[in-house]
Amino acid sequence: MFSKYLKSLSILKKFLFINFIIFTIIGLFTIIYLNNIQPNLIKKKSINHINIINNTVDNLLRLEVKFVTEDIRKFLFSTRFIFQNLDRVIFFDNDLNLIGDTDTLDLDPRAFSTRLNDIEFESLNEKKINKENKDKSKNVDEKKFISFELILKKYVSSDEYGDPFTFAKENFNQFKLTTIKNVTKEDLNIGYILITENANDIKVAIDERKAFVIRTAISVGFVILIFSFVLSRYFIKPIQNLVSYTKNIKEKSHEKLSIDNLKNRNDELGLLSNSLEDMTTELQKRVAHAENFSTDLVHEIRNPLASLKSASEILKDTNSSDQRLKLLNILNHDVLRIERLITDYSQMLKDEVALSNEKIEKINIEPIIESVVDDFNSIYNVKKGINIKYKNDGKKEYLINGIENRIEQIIANLLDNSISFTKKDGEILVDVSKSTDNKIIIKIIDEGQGFKEKDMSKIFNRFYSNRPDKFGEHSGLGLNIVKNLVDLHDGKIVASNRLEGDGAIMEISFPTS
Repeated sequence: MFSKYLKSLSILKKFLFINFIIFTIIGLFTIIYLNNIQPNLIKKKSINHINIINNTVDNLLRLEVKFVTEDIRKFLFSTRFIFQNLDRVIFFDNDLNLIGDTDTLDLDPRAFSTRLNDIEFESLNEKKINKENKDKSKNVDEKKFISFELILKKYVSSDEYGDPFTFAKENFNQFKLTTIKNVTKEDLNIGYILITENANDIKVAIDERKAFVIRTAISVGFVILIFSFVLSRYFIKPIQNLVSYTKNIKEKSHEKLSIDNLKNRNDELGLLSNSLEDMTTELQKRVAHAENFSTDLVHEIRNPLASLKSASEILKDTNSSDQRLKLLNILNHDVLRIERLITDYSQMLKDEVALSNEKIEKINIEPIIESVVDDFNSIYNVKKGINIKYKNDGKKEYLINGIENRIEQIIANLLDNSISFTKKDGEILVDVSKSTDNKIIIKIIDEGQGFKEKDMSKIFNRFYSNRPDKFGEHSGLGLNIVKNLVDLHDGKIVASNRLEGDGAIMEISFPTS
């Protein structure tokens, strides 16, 4: 059902639909990728937190530091450089009471001196802390401690208890990570260590990737729209014009569509448009040719049919044997004319079909012509006493680009035509030579009555009107077929009467290969 629907879409709609599917798939993978970025970045920071917690626990146990406020504060001061890259490290005892916080290191600037002395220890001693520092410590956000206690309670009651666990919390302008782990000594829980870090870099990285994806999506969408416009403007519409052009021809519409603007293009559509117009023109010529030929054929058949009808009607009413014999000869003559017309017409159609499958090759026409002459001599020299001579100008080869059996057909048709008008014991000459302009010239000279036409080009028309008396022996298509075959070989054929004596000359010129 889906494939059937897709096939019914236009090229532009198919293009947009396929791009939409691809864009959707890429979008899904992008969403999956973005969703996996945050856990991976959190995991990297969580591993760093866990390493710090594990090192801190090892130091606490090695130094036998007790989880009480005074010892933890001294430990924090002595190891303050370990935690200075972190936002905050908080210690809780087993009862979830706050016993240490790296934020207290910021209460006294002397806490970061490189030398350990009694004054610095006093700054960490809750009993000796001065009033100013007490006031500052009271300014610590109590809500944060409340949230830390909630995290601790969740951790204690969760399945992750005993292993490090990281919580992520995102506010409007902050992204915080909190990693917590319990501390055990001799299989007894003695407290908890909690590391919290401002991980806005994760949020920035995610936002940057999201912004990149959005920009990319907008850019890709914009490119698709531009390409769709180009595809529609320069490809789809011209193709639609070609489709409309072919439909008008098929439906024989009176509306004329011009594809001249497409023909001037230098791309494949321009080639297609020119090929389509050439094919259409050729097809229209063939249709017109077939229609004209059919009209001429019907006209030619109508004459002998009318003669047949008249002769047959008279034959019924006559009793004279001489008259009946004469009428029978007329009937036989007209039947032969109709038979030749139909036979030659059928052969002409077969030739047109065969020509489309035949290939033009380089051939030497000299042996072809000589072979046809020999065949005709063997038949008509005995039958009518007509002698057909062959001669050439002594060249070894007469090469042209042509079709061998069509050259045979040309020579055979011309000889057959000449023989029909040549008297008994007459002579026909076939002369082959090469002209000064490097063309192959074939002349067939007979001793018939010649042509009556002043315009010799008319004799190559189908059923031309001013025919010789012996036309009944021919269909009137032979010379027209010869002309078409000569044109196929890019040659020219010219008819003329002999200057000395009776007879005609048929001269063909072919370009050399």
